[in-house]
Amino acid sequence: MCSTLLVRWDGQRAEGGNEQALPGLAGLVRTVRSPEFAGVTFHEVKAKSVLNKVGPSSGVPFRWTVNPYRGCSHACTYCFARNTHTYLDFDSGRDFDTQVVVKVNAAEVLAAQLRRPSWTREHVAMGTNTDPYQRAEGRYRLMPGIIRALAHSGTPFSILTKGTVLGRDLPLLREVNADVPVGLGVSIALLDRDLQRKLEPGTPSPRARLDLVRRIRDAGLPCGVFVAPVLPGLTDSTEALGALFAEIADAGATGVTVLPLHLRPGAREWYGRWLAAEYPALVPRYRALYAGGSYAGSAYRRWLSERVTRLLRRHDLEHGSGSTGRERDEAERDQTRVAVPEQRLSGRTQAQQGQQLPLL
Repeated sequence: MCSTLLVRWDGQRAEGGNEQALPGLAGLVRTVRSPEFAGVTFHEVKAKSVLNKVGPSSGVPFRWTVNPYRGCSHACTYCFARNTHTYLDFDSGRDFDTQVVVKVNAAEVLAAQLRRPSWTREHVAMGTNTDPYQRAEGRYRLMPGIIRALAHSGTPFSILTKGTVLGRDLPLLREVNADVPVGLGVSIALLDRDLQRKLEPGTPSPRARLDLVRRIRDAGLPCGVFVAPVLPGLTDSTEALGALFAEIADAGATGVTVLPLHLRPGAREWYGRWLAAEYPALVPRYRALYAGGSYAGSAYRRWLSERVTRLLRRHDLEHGSGSTGRERDEAERDQTRVAVPEQRLSGRTQAQQGQQLPLL
């Protein structure tokens, strides 16, 4: 069966196509399409480095990340990482969802980097940009090698995911947790299945992710849940948050971190277009909330923090702690924001990026 799959996969090569001419794809080996991933194109590259240093201005509690994939078939409308795709001359809208770059040698390159005498075994975070357990991981199986490389070098690490493919690696994660600290987090933004299909069409259902939390806990591993992002007017009601927190508590999560929506360039335009199509009555409210930039206004953040704190206490859930960046002086000091460092914007215009519209 395995050899048959490989033949089918090889038969879907798009060699010589326009994708391979993209100047941002250094080290491109081949471009692949397959019926198993309808509408998604994979660009397999040989990476020179996979261990990325986070800039000191980011404010996040880690300095190193590993991202075996760029782009993400989860297709989350609000994903803050969308604009990073423009550095590869892809657009931050549909291309981010359907043009996925795969660093096929990630495990080998990482192992070599971790053997350097200069490596001091600092914590490495995964899932901070694109999801390492998106559907492609079921095919490429990059994470087991990455996990082993980190564990063998004595490097602690954490993984944040929406992908239930992580369940495949639970025996390995449990094994290496005896040697290095392993932190696991599952992102679940909402319970409403209809809204989830619209917002995150490529993700497993919220129920499947709650089941993943249970499986992680049954394996004896800690697992926090990231309620992220909370969407103004859509998922921030007492009823929606309370029901979600109740399910998270029942699943046995070891902590909860709640993150309000932030709309960086790329995500801002793409989410705005979606909002105008699906919930046009909310557009004026979003314009007002995000008039100051990527982050919702301080009054909304304070309001949300107060509501969340009450609900978490009601459900006896530990709240995430700490804050970052421009939110450090705000009232929600008890909320953690996971982010990647701000990077220079691409010179591509919105017109060049296709269907994005300046709705917000």
